[in-house]
Amino acid sequence: MIEPPFGDVDAARVTAFHDERLADPAWPATAAVRFPEPGLWESIEANHRNNNLLWLEEDLARRRHAPDAEIAANKRHIDRFNQARNDAIERVDEHLLSRLFGRELHAQARLNSETAGSIVDRLSITSLKIRAMAEQTKRTDVDASHVEACAAKLARLREQRADLSSCLDALLTEAAAGAARWKIYRQFKMYNDPRLNPQVYGEKPRG
Repeated sequence: MIEPPFGDVDAARVTAFHDERLADPAWPATAAVRFPEPGLWESIEANHRNNNLLWLEEDLARRRHAPDAEIAANKRHIDRFNQARNDAIERVDEHLLSRLFGRELHAQARLNSETAGSIVDRLSITSLKIRAMAEQTKRTDVDASHVEACAAKLARLREQRADLSSCLDALLTEAAAGAARWKIYRQFKMYNDPRLNPQVYGEKPRG
């Protein structure tokens, strides 16, 4: 069991929440958010919602018979949702790290290369993969070999999520004890910033 200050958040709660949201057929497009007030769980939901919207746009962008204008719109949506997804990861980390203020952090505390927010994000993406692969195992318009191959991949994805869950719980437990830490480096999505993307700030208007 994870002790305070992270007692209300652990991998089991996060993955259960991810699955619960995905089970709602109206989410993420029309369903109301579960946590409208700013905070840790609102940020976890925002990350998951943007991952879901990003997934949908990635599928649409790979259509082969759609008009070019639609694919271009999909690509722009992908950039927007990806930026929002990364912003939410940083907010998750901010909320978690804020709970450590005033607690002793040992100078020799292990610096984890991956943040807790990044693991939450990976759990979100893995939940999307699990749902998509599970749907493949239920198809009736494919042969048995397709279903068997997808069932094997589904088992591997579930194993991956279990491993990621263990990593998140271990990091939070160690951080609460002052034995581990992580940093927020801020993800600079240069291609999304017109001030940093040379193909944008150097672009000349077309006559």
